[in-house]
Amino acid sequence: MKSPSSKKIITVLGATGAQGSGLVRAIMNDRSGEFTARAVTRDPKSDKAQALASHGAEVVAGDVDDPASLRRAFEGAYGAFCVTFYWAHFSPERERTEARHMASAAKAAGLRHVLWSTLEDTRRWVPLSDPRMPTLMGHYKVPHLDAKGESNAFFTEAGVPTTFLHTSFYWDNFIHFGMGPQPGPDGRLAITLPMGDRKLPGIAAEDIGRCAFGVFQRGLSTVGQSIGISGGHLTGNEMAAAFSRALGREVVYHAVSPAVYRGFGFPGADDLGNMFQFKHDFNEVYCSLRSVEQSRALNPLLQSFETWLAHNKARIPMK
Repeated sequence: MKSPSSKKIITVLGATGAQGSGLVRAIMNDRSGEFTARAVTRDPKSDKAQALASHGAEVVAGDVDDPASLRRAFEGAYGAFCVTFYWAHFSPERERTEARHMASAAKAAGLRHVLWSTLEDTRRWVPLSDPRMPTLMGHYKVPHLDAKGESNAFFTEAGVPTTFLHTSFYWDNFIHFGMGPQPGPDGRLAITLPMGDRKLPGIAAEDIGRCAFGVFQRGLSTVGQSIGISGGHLTGNEMAAAFSRALGREVVYHAVSPAVYRGFGFPGADDLGNMFQFKHDFNEVYCSLRSVEQSRALNPLLQSFETWLAHNKARIPMK
């Protein structure tokens, strides 16, 4: 077993978030491996941060909006996992600024390998002039996707050796984002998505970090590649059937139009409505990048939707 001092440091931004925390745990659970984790969080004294420290991770203070703290967090590290937090502020411009800071700090620190958690810039397929879906904030079709995809250039133009990790829909959204089964007017439980009969790539949040660790383990051969990860591609009806089996109650799939979904009125509904419309209209393109088989090769513990439900059904709020 390598001593901590001889191990390569991977700096993990967003270490207490859904993606970063899974990566920190994956690194630290591989006790005989070549890596160790430096977990970056705004509050190192928080319960989540202390839980990571209990796994043996080095926990340091840092803020993606503070370039100086990023430079300190990257100092002496081999690599880094970079991720932004759109839903904390709903600002694509802020997200792009944060990504630019990350790329600049990574270049200054001479990092050997960076994983940038990104998504498609949907304007490559749906230009702003395209009336199929509304333009949002004047510059975007799907702000939380487009800003990440546009930010890829910050890493490539800075010459940072980067692997571009494309994530999928978090099944954990059924717990935390209010997307779980809810009773309809007829009293039956239903999940509501504007996906028609198309397949939705999804993944357990914990598996994102495990897959990211698998990329780091593969080494520099992945630099410059776009790697998409998914635990399964399921239609709405297939997810509803899985819910029914797991919960012991009938759950149906309520397919609505993207326009109806955009009109639901919760914060970000228009963004998510456009996102689902993109995944529906360009389903083959979107699914083709996200290989379940490749994800399992990176992460042998990859969960299927049914496995994830078995472990998490009690956490899904239902009225």
